[in-house]
Amino acid sequence: MSNLFARTQPASRHYGVAFLAGIMGGLISAFVKSGTEGVMPPRTPDRVAPPIQMIQDMGIDMHNMVYTYSDQVVNWGGSAVHILFSIVWAVIYCVAAEIFPKVKLWQGLAFGIGVTILFHGMMLPILNLAPALWNLPFDELFSELVGTLLWMWTIEVFRRDLRNRLTKKPDPEFQ
Repeated sequence: MSNLFARTQPASRHYGVAFLAGIMGGLISAFVKSGTEGVMPPRTPDRVAPPIQMIQDMGIDMHNMVYTYSDQVVNWGGSAVHILFSIVWAVIYCVAAEIFPKVKLWQGLAFGIGVTILFHGMMLPILNLAPALWNLPFDELFSELVGTLLWMWTIEVFRRDLRNRLTKKPDPEFQ
């Protein structure tokens, strides 16, 4: 367990690169997560997506947050919340990976499982944006888990590739 919080040498850390990788990986992985949700919808048709419900709960009219693309109405407000969420958590992950190598356990999938439990298991039910885990249909749990794992793995691929390309060095624990 003591190895779980092992730290890298401060001189081998590259926070600027981690921040950039978090932004890039977070942006692209948000599209990966959206694509997963298009194939495996994460909720039944009678429920509103949590980002949209959150914006509506803040008193913002979602009907004003739309644009038309290819003759289809697209809600940019919900997408913006999803993308921002993705970028923030990707930056947190990438910066943490510079300090704590164990964050990258299973190529980041352990972190992704933690995010799933934190948000879908605790935060969304507490904020009344989703039912408790034990009240969710299997389809939703499966969709969220698969989508979140693909989201997280995409972030890790961007993190590792951009870090290695930009620094020409391996991850800090190998220096």
